[in-house]
Amino acid sequence: MSVQNPSFAPAGAAAVLTSSPTHAVEAGSPLPVGACPVPGGVNFSLPSGNATGVELLLFASHDAPEPFQVIRLDPFVNKSFHIWHVLVRGLRAGTHYAYRVDGPYDPGRGHRFNKRKVLIDPNARGNTKSLWRRASATGPEDNLTTSMRSAVIDTWGYDWEGDRPLKHPMEDTIIYEVHVRGFTRSPTADVRCPGTFVGLIEKIPYLKDLGVTAVELLPVFDFDEMEVLREVEGEARTNYWG
Repeated sequence: MSVQNPSFAPAGAAAVLTSSPTHAVEAGSPLPVGACPVPGGVNFSLPSGNATGVELLLFASHDAPEPFQVIRLDPFVNKSFHIWHVLVRGLRAGTHYAYRVDGPYDPGRGHRFNKRKVLIDPNARGNTKSLWRRASATGPEDNLTTSMRSAVIDTWGYDWEGDRPLKHPMEDTIIYEVHVRGFTRSPTADVRCPGTFVGLIEKIPYLKDLGVTAVELLPVFDFDEMEVLREVEGEARTNYWG
């Protein structure tokens, strides 16, 4: 495996491939997918059946314009069936990362690979967009300095503060499906923090009065709310639901 390999990098990006400190790498495991802290490091796993090359970019912070290490995955070492994977020794939760993925460009078959583009992990547990610019993301050119980044998150370290499952019988369960932002954004919700998780918490007594026993949240992952989906009477409507 090559930890630095300029042959895969887009024009003008070779300078980011040499930096320190660098971390030792091993083959890693295909499962679980995403970035998972393990004893001694972090395991990265990215499913892609049509990719011909994958690079993992590691950043020192969420707004670092360049990676401190670029790891090129060897298809003979770091690939199991359709899953690319690598174990990075000494890496910790909190590290930011992204990918460059090479492959065929054939829109008719749904393939739009472009190794110049920096991509977030589709299975990331967190993403940041401090540097992100939509225009750079949608064009064909290199977008390293304006790209989103994914974050390594250790879910095992979360402090549940004594919380335990309620173990409410399913036959007695009444589920309320709700959009977090939309539920309390209106002034009629009468909450201190409208359109937020805190606002939703403020409405728990109201939900209990309705007889609700469980809340199911509509998608809460990050999305591009500036994407114009359609126009209504000449006014642009942006993505509200995700």
